[in-house]
Order: sequence, then structure tokens, then C-alpha cells
Amino acid sequence: MNKDRIEGGLKNVKGSVKEGLGKLVGDTKLEAEGKVEKTEGRIQNTVGGIKDSIRGNRD
Repeated sequence: MNKDRIEGGLKNVKGSVKEGLGKLVGDTKLEAEGKVEKTEGRIQNTVGGIKDSIRGNRD
């Protein structure tokens, strides 16, 4: 497993927590930051998956 996939997954979870906390306390800035972080995590996870696929095809 690629480190990008792990880091992306962690960012996704962290973003979800931030987004939920922002909704809970009514902080739209925190909620927006959480959404952005979730999106970054998903992208990073996808990039890691692509890297893993490319490496798998070379073996």
C-alpha cells in the first residue's frame, strides 16, 4: 500500500470530523475547512491507488 493512500485516508477522516464539528457548533469556516480536507484526502488516496496500480503492472 502506498503512503499516499494511508495519508489520504487519514486526511479524509480528519476532514469528516472537522466538518461534523463545524456543523455541530455552527462554525461555517470549520465546516468548510473540513470539506476541503476531505476532498484533499480523497484525491490523495486516489493518486496513491493509481501509483499502486502502476507499480503492480510493472511486476
